[in-house]
Amino acid sequence: MNEESETMTVTVSGVFDVQRSVLDPCDLGDGAQAMHMRFDKRFHGPLDATGVVHMLAVGTPVEGSAAYVAVERISGSLDGLDGSFLTQHSGTMDRGAPTLALTVVPDSGTGALAGLTGRMAIEIEADGTHRYSFEYAIPAV
Repeated sequence: MNEESETMTVTVSGVFDVQRSVLDPCDLGDGAQAMHMRFDKRFHGPLDATGVVHMLAVGTPVEGSAAYVAVERISGSLDGLDGSFLTQHSGTMDRGAPTLALTVVPDSGTGALAGLTGRMAIEIEADGTHRYSFEYAIPAV
């Protein structure tokens, strides 16, 4: 059996709660600064976990244009498998048009989540509800 046939991609979705803390800005030189924030998340559903995110964000003089990068540690249970993993966020607003890449950091899974790969999408509804969709794979044991 080859490695590809031993893994299956699964997509799960749910909601999460988030609390934001603004931290001291990050000096980028010549008076430029990046906003530094910490987010504490609580995921519900097939991903039953907590997350801690550190984000750096910058804006531009053009309204609707900005970017952020972040790293997140997620710890808990994914479809009943316990462990933790890291994610990398890269978000851009191009004159109001958003893009987001949120991927699992390679080889960051621990416990039953060792070998985890995947990507996540986040949607914030008009009422403020935060939703996630997580497409992932874990090698068969």
